[in-house]
Parts: sequence; structure tokens; C-alpha cells
Amino acid sequence: MASIIGSLPRRQREYRFRLTPLADAMFQLLIFFMLSSGLNPYSMLTIGSGEGGDPSAAIAGEIEQPQQTAVLGDAAVWNVARDAVMTGGQRFAFEDLPRLAEAAAGTDASRVILIANSEARVQDVATVLEALTVAGVLAVQLAPGAPS
Repeated sequence: MASIIGSLPRRQREYRFRLTPLADAMFQLLIFFMLSSGLNPYSMLTIGSGEGGDPSAAIAGEIEQPQQTAVLGDAAVWNVARDAVMTGGQRFAFEDLPRLAEAAAGTDASRVILIANSEARVQDVATVLEALTVAGVLAVQLAPGAPS
């Protein structure tokens, strides 16, 4: 029997490189990077200062009126830090947040852009969003802060 098996011709193995799994992986990577990248880099936005659209200007007497207000078009820009909101060069504690949000709702264009600093916690952003929602400001945009 050994002579019969030994006399059979051996089949040569073919090693072929298949491109289908590679194409599938590349397609998945392409979709991942398309979904994870932002089309509007917020660091490229020009933020000007002006007199109009200041949400803190309506708070009379209790909070000092800022000299310059960070506005972007018809929106007020708020920087959310740990336990504070900064706008117009001033820092407002969360105790002043309801009055600040009511002042933002009372402006002609009640739209707020929130920029979360690297020190801000998720709870800080949620607290600011809750105060804006209670005050009636429904047009809110979130923007990531600059990495530190």
C-alpha cells in the first residue's frame, strides 16, 4: 500500500493573495474616518466682539456689564469651564446662570454657542444646557474647546 500512495503525483499548493478582505477593511476605515472627522473646524471660526447680542447686558445692577461680548453672527458665545461660564471677558458662577440664561432668551437672536474647555466636566455642560432650556433658549450649538 505504501508504494501506491508514494507513487501518486503530489498536488502543488497555490498561494493566492485575495483582495476582497483588504477592500472590506479599507472601506470600513474610510467610513470610520468620514464619520469621526468634522467638516467645520471650530478653530477656524472668526469670533468678533461687539455691542449687540450680549446676554449678560440685561442683568442690571447685580452683575457688571462686560466691555466686549463674544458674538458670532447673531449668536452669543459662552465658554463653559469647571463650575463657571465665561462670556464677554467675564467669569460667571453657576449661581448667576439662571439670570444669564434669561438674559440670553430675551435678546433678538436667542442663540448660544457653547465651547467646552478642557477643564469642563460633562455635568457642567449639562447644567448650562438645562439652564438655557428652562429659560427658553432652544437654539444651542456645542463646540469642542481647543485641546490643552
